Amino acid sequence: MRASRLMSILLLLQTRDRVTAEEIAGQLEVSVRTVYRDMESLSAAGIPVYGDSGHAGGYRLLDGFRTRLNLLTTDEAESLLFTGLPGAAADLGLGALVTAARLKLMSALPAELADRAGRIAERFHLDAPGWYGDEEPAPHLATIADAVWNERALRFNYIRWATPQFVTRTADPLGLVLKSGNWYLVGRTDEQVRTYRISRITELEVLDEPVTRPFGFDLSAYWNGYLTSFDQRRHCDSVILRLDGPALDRLVELMEPAIVNAARASLSEPGPDGRREATIPIESFDRAVPDLLRLGAGAEVVAPEALRHRMEAEIAAMARVYSK
Repeated sequence: MRASRLMSILLLLQTRDRVTAEEIAGQLEVSVRTVYRDMESLSAAGIPVYGDSGHAGGYRLLDGFRTRLNLLTTDEAESLLFTGLPGAAADLGLGALVTAARLKLMSALPAELADRAGRIAERFHLDAPGWYGDEEPAPHLATIADAVWNERALRFNYIRWATPQFVTRTADPLGLVLKSGNWYLVGRTDEQVRTYRISRITELEVLDEPVTRPFGFDLSAYWNGYLTSFDQRRHCDSVILRLDGPALDRLVELMEPAIVNAARASLSEPGPDGRREATIPIESFDRAVPDLLRLGAGAEVVAPEALRHRMEAEIAAMARVYSK
């Protein structure tokens, strides 16, 4: 482990003109004191590394020094997919491997290409989680990821919305999906492929039973199909809205893609007052009322009549509160 860390430090120094002990510690997830000891070891091994003190100080290599110790280990090569997703890599326990793999790749590039790659990293950043919500804790994620990779069956307790709420499942783990900052396990249970939200998994046990993956199983294709099916099952009703321009803009901004796409596909020509009608899917009246109130007075429920009455009652109750 220490030898791998020393190599990572050396490769980091090769990709940067100057780097501080604090920056190295942050990259490799160790203490600054450990960095100091590692620098002494590199120097004792004959590596021409120099440290400058002061505000603009840091460690640097003697000009012209290069090492060819940049071949990827098996684990580092397997972690390359996550080089653009540092948060996801850390969740899976691959943070140090991704850092080492990225440093080796950068050190192997010609100077001009390394500079261009560095500029891209400085100017573009991918942040997977959605707005307005914290990531859910997933304490079993690293263990589940290991079982997925090593193809070992899992037994776990699961908290679901349906009754009974608390169930025990045994599953063959087939893959992990990161969606809007939350992790999901795709697993085969009772010959059916199902999806489990990892934050709702408790009391996990990894079994000795090997997993046989279904022939031709495509995780990406399964997930896309699952999302389509999920929306179809969830949106079991619809509503006709009459919208002015600002309300239509708010709908596009505030509503989820399935609703926005349905609205655009069904949008009518403007009426005499400039408003347009659109049909959108909804889960239930209880969920639709607060969602539609966000669109403001420029959105009117035309049908169904029962939902229109619910909106009227809610707006009247709000008016009474504010009239006080």
